[in-house]
Amino acid sequence: MKKAALFLLVILAVCFSGNAFAVSAQKEIRPGFIYVGPVGDAGWTYAHDQGRQEMEKLSYVQPSTFIETVPEGAESARVINGLVRKGHNLIFTTSFGYMDATIDVAKRNKDVVFMHCSGFKTADNVGTYFGRMYEPRYLSGLVAGKMTRKNVIGYVAAFPIPEVIRGINAFTLGVRSVNPQAEVKVVWTQTWFDPGVERDAADSLLDVGADVLTMHQDAPATMQAAEARGAYVIGYNSDMRSFAPNAFLTAPIWNWGALYTKLAEEVHNGTWKSEQIWSGMKEELVGLAELSSAVPSDVQALVVEKTNAIKAGSLHPFAGPIKDQGGKVVVAAGQTPEDGALLGMNYFVEGVQGTIPK
Repeated sequence: MKKAALFLLVILAVCFSGNAFAVSAQKEIRPGFIYVGPVGDAGWTYAHDQGRQEMEKLSYVQPSTFIETVPEGAESARVINGLVRKGHNLIFTTSFGYMDATIDVAKRNKDVVFMHCSGFKTADNVGTYFGRMYEPRYLSGLVAGKMTRKNVIGYVAAFPIPEVIRGINAFTLGVRSVNPQAEVKVVWTQTWFDPGVERDAADSLLDVGADVLTMHQDAPATMQAAEARGAYVIGYNSDMRSFAPNAFLTAPIWNWGALYTKLAEEVHNGTWKSEQIWSGMKEELVGLAELSSAVPSDVQALVVEKTNAIKAGSLHPFAGPIKDQGGKVVVAAGQTPEDGALLGMNYFVEGVQGTIPK
């Protein structure tokens, strides 16, 4: 799904390059969306679908088409082609595994604009987009570090790829900035959406003493586990508090609507050009859900302070000094990693308990 950094060397070669090509203005926009999961997952796909609906409010955007639960890989090319044949002129492919299929279909349909989420390959009529989710992850770590009483925090992780590792590290750095004694225990599920497996992983962390949980999956299973066991929980992708009204603290969330609206406007006006977008909290592509009333006022004030600092550019979650699990300095004092290093992150920071499977 969101596996961009599996191909670090290629990313470093092409990341964030622009392209002078611009498509002709389109009187009407006919959007099409390819989703990797169900729109009712309450997570990744749900958040994209909210953005789709926001974009449809534009007067020149026709009712869009979405196709959910599309397998990644070669099968997706057939589905993307189907949208082209039906006249869609702006197509969003919202999972990493659609990258090659998107490029292949785009080569044969130069009059269609394609936007691929989380990938790194572009063409004259293909751009990419993603968000700096590590920023609100860091803020959610501040909350977890303040709310834990046992100094044991559980993280239900999806796949051992740089995107997920980066999120775990940002979260842990936030935790340790306010509570140096706390540890973040990681359990891998090798899933994006498998509620049963994810619930078991969450329960295993609660069994070893975690009193705050968070996760990087699309289902609310971790939320429900925390609610059932009297722990706190931090969600992901969207505001999932309805699944854990007593346990919920906050959630790093996606706000795709503004970006989708902007891209539709550019295609409509003829100003769209191929580029690689990696926006953060300043651009409001990512953010932190409203804190629950369980979070004390002083912690809420701290989150506001750090949020403003991130948006102003005076705070970077990965500013050094940072050590890895073995105590080696991986980011020196006064230094901040380049985007390429963030996109290819393959180590755990100090404070994480767990290993990264090969």
